[in-house]
Amino acid sequence: MALTREEVLKVAKLSMLEFKESEVTILQNELNDILEFVSKLDEANVEGIEPLTQVNDIYNSFREDIIEEPLTKEEAMKNAPDEVDGTFAVPRTVSEN
Repeated sequence: MALTREEVLKVAKLSMLEFKESEVTILQNELNDILEFVSKLDEANVEGIEPLTQVNDIYNSFREDIIEEPLTKEEAMKNAPDEVDGTFAVPRTVSEN
């Protein structure tokens, strides 16, 4: 199943991506190569093989939900690297621009 140019443009629009005209053809070829590679999985003989949800025999081990007293504000603030007016102070991560 090869993707058409229109399908590539639709996927790009849904992904909110913009490509130059020259990039669309390259992207179309690369996506079709990926789909061709993945289609080779259809050739694998999976007769009698159980579907897996996990490759290891590991299952979730849940602990009992025990209600405990929450930390007081003072206890929580002991771990704060910096504090301003009783709250955690953190570095700015978003610029003002």
